[in-house]
Amino acid sequence: MIDLKEGIKAPAFSGIDQNGKSISLKDFIGKKIVLYFYPHDDTPTCTTQACNLRDNYSLLLKNGFKIIGISTDEVKKHKKFETKYNLPFTLIADVDNSIAEKYGVWKLKKFMGREFIGMHRTTFLIDEKGKIKKIITKPNTKDHANQILTIWDEA
Repeated sequence: MIDLKEGIKAPAFSGIDQNGKSISLKDFIGKKIVLYFYPHDDTPTCTTQACNLRDNYSLLLKNGFKIIGISTDEVKKHKKFETKYNLPFTLIADVDNSIAEKYGVWKLKKFMGREFIGMHRTTFLIDEKGKIKKIITKPNTKDHANQILTIWDEA
């Protein structure tokens, strides 16, 4: 199991977004990145989180952030999610869990008495040099944008 720490270089990755375009971490060097991992498109908590980021998108942009969401859903499902909720940011399909594994968020979970391997909702704030500035292991899905801005300013 990978356990990333703040201050280290963020693991490189590439994947396909909701529009079928190849996206890599290196595409965002020189930008502040909100890299958020979430379990599934169009589920209640994931939708709340995505819509909070959408509703505060202009504020996040004004503060220099690029937003990238990653789940194990397929490109088609990401496109449907983006369209349904008018999401203005990149969603990467990590269908083989390879990006989630690099970031240490694909691991054992417990839900309703059962254990299984799945995506842990986690947000990585990555600075302009590609280093992990902060890791948010318990995102406030209803107010995630403000949480991001507050934590970035405190770091």
